[in-house]
Amino acid sequence: MKEKILNLLENIHEAKEAIEINDMLGLKTAEEYREVQDTLNELVDEYQVFFTKKGKYILLKNCPGLKIGRLSVSKKGFGFVILDKEDDIYVDERNMHDAIHDDIVLVEVFPSGVRKEAKVLRIIKRELQNLVGEVHFEDDGDAYIKLDDDKRELTIELTPDSAKNCVDGHKVLVKVIKEINKHRYIAEVEKIIGHKDDPGTDILSIAYKHGIYEDFGEEVEKELEDIPNEVAPKDLVNRRDLTNDVIFTIDGDDTKDIDDAIGIKILKNGNYELGVHIADVSNYVKENTALGDAAYERGTSSYLADTVIPMLPHKLSNGICSLNEGTIRLTMSCVMEIDHKGKVVDYDIFPSYIKSRKKMTYKKVNDIIVRGIVDPGYEEFADDLMKMNELHKILRKEHTSRGYINFDIDEAKIVQDENGKAIDVVKRIREEGEMLIEDFMIAANETVASHIYNMQLPFIYRVHDVPKPEKIDEFMTLVKILGYKITGNIHELTPKSIDSILNQLRDKKEFEILSSLLLRSMRKAEYSKENIGHFGLASRAYTHFTSPIRRFPDLVVHRLLKTYLVDNDMSMTTIQTLENNLVEIAQHSSEREVAAVDAERDVLDMKMAEYMEDHIGEEYVGMINTITNFGFFVELPNLVEGLVHVQTLKGDYFTYVPEILAMIGKSTKKMYRLGDKVKVRCVSASKENSMIDFELVEVLEDGDKKQES
Repeated sequence: MKEKILNLLENIHEAKEAIEINDMLGLKTAEEYREVQDTLNELVDEYQVFFTKKGKYILLKNCPGLKIGRLSVSKKGFGFVILDKEDDIYVDERNMHDAIHDDIVLVEVFPSGVRKEAKVLRIIKRELQNLVGEVHFEDDGDAYIKLDDDKRELTIELTPDSAKNCVDGHKVLVKVIKEINKHRYIAEVEKIIGHKDDPGTDILSIAYKHGIYEDFGEEVEKELEDIPNEVAPKDLVNRRDLTNDVIFTIDGDDTKDIDDAIGIKILKNGNYELGVHIADVSNYVKENTALGDAAYERGTSSYLADTVIPMLPHKLSNGICSLNEGTIRLTMSCVMEIDHKGKVVDYDIFPSYIKSRKKMTYKKVNDIIVRGIVDPGYEEFADDLMKMNELHKILRKEHTSRGYINFDIDEAKIVQDENGKAIDVVKRIREEGEMLIEDFMIAANETVASHIYNMQLPFIYRVHDVPKPEKIDEFMTLVKILGYKITGNIHELTPKSIDSILNQLRDKKEFEILSSLLLRSMRKAEYSKENIGHFGLASRAYTHFTSPIRRFPDLVVHRLLKTYLVDNDMSMTTIQTLENNLVEIAQHSSEREVAAVDAERDVLDMKMAEYMEDHIGEEYVGMINTITNFGFFVELPNLVEGLVHVQTLKGDYFTYVPEILAMIGKSTKKMYRLGDKVKVRCVSASKENSMIDFELVEVLEDGDKKQES
């Protein structure tokens, strides 16, 4: 019946009553009419059919101005409707119409300036998962939750039984059990995360909000008892012994979950032999086990400031799987012969075991290859590191020549004291050593992906689709508004053309802003069973093979490599099973990646606000990076961002003019534009709300200062 109704409505662009649809299908009985009614309601619940206020039905896709999606509200007040397989649509704060973060909403789309906007018409469904907040007891003994997510203005009352173990200030995860109305609910406590004043509770609260939990559960703990602390001799059988090769790791100073090691040789023909050796997690984390299921559910490790919530328990991630110095470890190796043009001319992929000679840090590797300083303990590896740097530059040149897009976007790092309080915010240092590892991992990922793709076997790819022309057109309109002219064929959407746009903007004062905006104009990279290539890397076939301790798709890739290359299992039964399973694995992995990224961003915002709480009254120079109808945001050199509210602007009445991306004074015509350099004073900061407020002190134009009245 569902298919019949959908086929009927496909070519009907006018809403129909249920009885009309029933008659058009030629149905006669009351039972058939009830089935039509039930099916229509089901299609409405699935968001395929829209039920109008007049009690009629129409296929949603036949209403181009209407969309149904999830509302994602930013801390800046505005939001986006997240649509499946379509671009997100901006929703201004004044167009929310009582909808809150994560609501499934029906919106009407309309043009506005250089982009499309939407306004909420109806709340279709309210998602109330992973609710985290602070417990407050009233004088009468009733307990309520103040949600951490201030984008959800809801009253949550706790049941007496679940509140009895709580005290004021406890952070808890709750489950809604009853709806009183759209803004009032009764819930019970699922877990007491900790007291708000306890170190680490702030980060764990954000993790729980995104469905990221630190506990693995009893079944996993029980399975861990059978995981060895050292590699068993039986596991070395049918593996290539690489323990005599010079192989080492390069990671951050505090890294404990080491999943990649590298080695290099110069061959007789002058080519480079690059070995990339990846921890063989699949030897210990099997399918249909509690460990395997937990890894799947988590999807990824989450790095939240200095807190790591791993995909695998520490016994694996920091122990038997980690490629620790001087210890035999099981690996999957991708050894590549690379010529002086950066082309992989030969390769081998095989199970192996290694013994890392040295746990190196990026800082000390950069001392050698950037500054010519050889730290103690690194002397015997200096030559290999210099050869690696040569190869990295060759690979980077090859990647760039084919169109690798270098967005060159800075990242912030939070520095915390022993109690977990933010005491500084700095830019992450990224030098040759970091880029060297990146290029080597890209080479291995491409080699593995290309090998299986050429075998035409089911696989999981890391894909990045071509950007939509209209999104790039919107970006180019913005660039034009700022007064810049881009040459070349910008309408030919290739990695090279996008990289050309970036390179032409690289010397502009707004480059960091524009680079970030262009990145947002691109589609998101994701996991997929279908190989459509990776646009940003200009790669025909790409996968994630190099981090199975930290990412579930990499673990799946290792399992597939063993199935195909070691077990030689390419039976129809295996292929058909994988064809079905990999679709779900790819989708779930993409969703968990988004959750981890969102949690990381929320922790960063919260910790930045915590840091700025100790700097109220201090003045800073920054740049306007976002303009809205309620004010503009200023980013400081260390990437801290704060709002200058329109009501605090002195000397005139200012309004936002989206067509020219500016805030303009009604009388003076004074203009604040994207990219303007300004001096601001921090007037307030709230860790609780992850908000920072600035007031404008002066505008800096070409080194001249203009004092605000």
